[in-house]
Amino acid sequence: MSFDTGARLKAEREARKLSQRQLAAVAGVTAAMISMIEQNRTSPSIATMKKILSGLNMPLSAFFAEDEPPATKWHFTPDEFREITPPASGAGPGIRFLRLGQAIDSALLVLSETYPPGADTGPELYSHEAEEAGIVLEGQIEITVGSESRILHKGDGYHFNSRLPHRFRNPGREECRIVSASTPPTF
Repeated sequence: MSFDTGARLKAEREARKLSQRQLAAVAGVTAAMISMIEQNRTSPSIATMKKILSGLNMPLSAFFAEDEPPATKWHFTPDEFREITPPASGAGPGIRFLRLGQAIDSALLVLSETYPPGADTGPELYSHEAEEAGIVLEGQIEITVGSESRILHKGDGYHFNSRLPHRFRNPGREECRIVSASTPPTF
């Protein structure tokens, strides 16, 4: 099943009775960008998508939550994790964000993140209303928070205020895997 980012964005915008121009002004992007995304003529970076969704007061995980039933389950197999990676996000081919559990009525977001060699969340640093932490399970990842960058290796961890602009990039030759959590789940 393919997720239609454009149709979903348009439905969410219209449900809030916003024009493309109004959403663009609130989100700090151009109306042309909103139009192109809604027509599926461009795929926004993660940073751009987060800006737009902040204008809708909607976390990324909820945007990609397709009609989930109420959360009653407490255990999940890997095939039950929900992919919340923006399709063709410009963040680099192969980046994957898999959400554990459900986005509905949760104060915590837990992700399994995969970054192939050279993958990058984009040249723009992004921020969101949350606190996040993670542990590198395999490979290495360069994380920039504010003006500081560090390369973390297997076994290293991070914990920072997500309101600070940040970016993730795999400078290595092997895939990087991370388990992360953020609260509240605004990603």
